[in-house]
Amino acid sequence: MEKLYHSSGSPNSRRVRIYLAERGIPIELVPVDLATKAQFADAYTAINPRNVVPALMLEDGATIGEVPAIIRFFDEAHPDHPLDGTTPKEKALIQMWERRMELEGFAAVMETVRNAAVGLAGRAISGPHGYEQIPALVERGRLRVRDFYADLEERLASVSFIAGGALSVADITAVVTIDFATKALSMPIPDGHAATRRWYDALAARPSFAA
Repeated sequence: MEKLYHSSGSPNSRRVRIYLAERGIPIELVPVDLATKAQFADAYTAINPRNVVPALMLEDGATIGEVPAIIRFFDEAHPDHPLDGTTPKEKALIQMWERRMELEGFAAVMETVRNAAVGLAGRAISGPHGYEQIPALVERGRLRVRDFYADLEERLASVSFIAGGALSVADITAVVTIDFATKALSMPIPDGHAATRRWYDALAARPSFAA
């Protein structure tokens, strides 16, 4: 069985855990303690030289990093009812919306948090290299999050799910983004965003989203 190296406090790890729970795919979870900087220990660096979670170790010892790549592996390895689409059109549309949720939402929250948190001084960008924080990016990041919410509300006013008529990885990324923004930035779904609230509450009630 494959092993997923993850952290309970990592939003990226949670994206994969929700996906696996939604698909009903069993996997061994191996915790990496980010609080003690275990991601920089030699043992984990040998698994993922980028020093980030999650990382998927296959049975032959090969390791796959990056959330979209991990999900791509499982969608190909378990092709029944994938969350990345089945037809060329579905796959392209889901990838488009997933990319937007990641770049316009998730990345905006991450940029804001990493440039604001005192504990991340010198670690403004995740990975093996150290980068100093840029305070000016914090306010811009919060503006990006507000724009993300506005664009999401507009989209969900006309569709049941972000990529169209069915749950996809784009919805997973967006829910994790909202929870991340709510907890780390105190920026929950704005009042009056009825479409987003309807969509979010329906997904949050699914058992997989507790993963």
